[in-house]
Amino acid sequence: VAAGVDTNLHQQREDGISGKCIVMITPDAERTMHTNLGISETVSEAELHTDAISASDYVYLEGYLVTSNSGRAAAIKAREIAEQSNVKTALTFSDPNMVRFFKDGLGEMLGGGVDLLFCNREEALTWAETDNIETAAEALKSIAKSYAITLGKDGALLFDGSTTIQVPATPVQAVDTNGAGDMFAGAFLYGLTHGYRYEQAGLLATKAAAELVTQFGPRLKPEQHKSLLG
Repeated sequence: VAAGVDTNLHQQREDGISGKCIVMITPDAERTMHTNLGISETVSEAELHTDAISASDYVYLEGYLVTSNSGRAAAIKAREIAEQSNVKTALTFSDPNMVRFFKDGLGEMLGGGVDLLFCNREEALTWAETDNIETAAEALKSIAKSYAITLGKDGALLFDGSTTIQVPATPVQAVDTNGAGDMFAGAFLYGLTHGYRYEQAGLLATKAAAELVTQFGPRLKPEQHKSLLG
C-alpha cells in the first residue's frame, strides 16, 4: 500500500492459519523453499473479483495454483472472465516441478493459449521435453501469443508475436536469487502497460531482477523502484 499498490487484501478470516515459507539460500545464490501454504491452499473461485478483473489491462496467473483443485479452478475461471472482458492474460510456470508433475493441469489453466507466458530456461525445456532452447521456444508459441524466457546470466529471450528478441542481462554479483523471476515479470508487465515495446520492457525487467539479486530478500524499496524508472 505504501508503494502505491491498490489491494483488497485487508480482510481477515478467523479460521485457518497464514501460510509460511522458509527460504534457504546457498552460496551460489540459489534458493530452496520449504512451504506450508496454510489457508492459501483453499483459494477458490469465491475469492475472485469479477469487476477488478474486467477493469484490468492484464490478469496474471501463478502456475503454483495448479497444485490445488480449487486454486486451479480459480485460475481457469479468472482466465475465462478476462477473455470475456477482452483483458489480456499472462501466466507463469512458477517452478520446474509445476511443469514436471502438473503439466496436464497447467494445460487446463492455459486453455486455448494465453497472451503472454513467463518461464525460465529449465521450465521451457521441461515443457517442450527437449534440451534445446530454440526448440523449446518454438514449442511455446502453441500455448502463448508471446513469451518471455529468463536465461539467468544470459538475459532473456522474448517473442512479441512476430519477432524473437534477445535481451542481455545486467552483470552483477548475485547473493540471493529468490524472487528474481517475480521481479522480472512484474517489471515486464509494468513496461507493457506503460507503453514500452517488448525490448524496452525486457531491458527494464532484467535491470530490476539484477538489482534484486544483489541483496537479500525478494523485494525492492520504493526508492529503488523510482531509481530503476529513472
